[in-house]
Amino acid sequence: MQFEFFPSRTLTLYLARLFIVRTFAVLVMLVLVLQTLDLLGESGNILAYPGNGQAQLWTYVTLRTPQLIARFLPYSVLLSTIITLATLNQNSEVIAMKAAGMSAHQVLAPLILSALAIALLSFAFNERVVTRGTATLAAWSSANYGPVPKNSGVRSNVYLRDGPNILTAATVAGAGDAIEMQGVTWYRRDAGGIVTEQVRSPRATWSKAGWRLEDPVRFDVRGATTTRLQPLTVAPELGPAQVEISSVNADSQSIVALSRSIDALKAAGRRTNELEGKWWHKISGPLAAVLMPLLGAVAAFGLARSGQLLIRAVIGMALGFTYFVIDNAALALGNFGGYPPLIAAWAPFLLFALVGEAVLVRTEE
Repeated sequence: MQFEFFPSRTLTLYLARLFIVRTFAVLVMLVLVLQTLDLLGESGNILAYPGNGQAQLWTYVTLRTPQLIARFLPYSVLLSTIITLATLNQNSEVIAMKAAGMSAHQVLAPLILSALAIALLSFAFNERVVTRGTATLAAWSSANYGPVPKNSGVRSNVYLRDGPNILTAATVAGAGDAIEMQGVTWYRRDAGGIVTEQVRSPRATWSKAGWRLEDPVRFDVRGATTTRLQPLTVAPELGPAQVEISSVNADSQSIVALSRSIDALKAAGRRTNELEGKWWHKISGPLAAVLMPLLGAVAAFGLARSGQLLIRAVIGMALGFTYFVIDNAALALGNFGGYPPLIAAWAPFLLFALVGEAVLVRTEE
């Protein structure tokens, strides 16, 4: 057995090129199919807004595609691993490499290094592109696909407590005293928590006396009557600072911005387990690509003529997809407080790294 981690430079480049080309080919295929299906399901809502047309459909595609790339890149790495290794096995190239004295780990080393590069690229792409697209798409969707909000700090579906009452907004933009809400609804509740009055307003701005609702319309629940009111001020104790930390979407914030949001929420005495879990997952999620060559390695070894190549490929695929299921389940349990955030984000990664290594050593080393 050779003790160098990588094979020769020529063989390393050959394996890495095969793996990377297949990864991005599979990714393009998946994104094209899924984006087409997603657009078919959402195009009716987009075109329902007066004036929307082909341009708005393309806008949706440009905002949605980065999300699909980020979500399905690890799946593409898994499928590419199985395709690459199964092809090498079927062409007896793996047998030739092992006959030359290479270990199973050395055969996989170029793929693992390439997967690490893909993971780093994925992390940078998520931080610079996906977060911004997610924030804009969420705000646009909350506005029923009206004009795309130009403010990058737009947040959607904000829910606030005003003592016993409730204040909600479809979108919130700006900061400090210049903060502005769109699609506002204020619910007055009695001592028993029953809604007695509902006030809707298209826009609300902050004044020293509270939130000023423009063109408000009141609905009296008990009398079932609707009344138009003069500009109304509500929630005087709910200042801009509380609004800014009330709705934090981890998917639309970079890891640095999310750190600041978590610190602000902790200072306000808020629970941050869910956000902390997602903070850690911003790192462990892209690194899942590094696991895929290890989990799919079972497809590389064994004689192709034995008729077990398909079974080995299915086992590798099953290991990879099981990882994604366990990863999502652990993150969900962490959100509910079942696991500490660090364990929820990293336990599946470490567990399947050990599983993949154990299978590889047991069967090939």
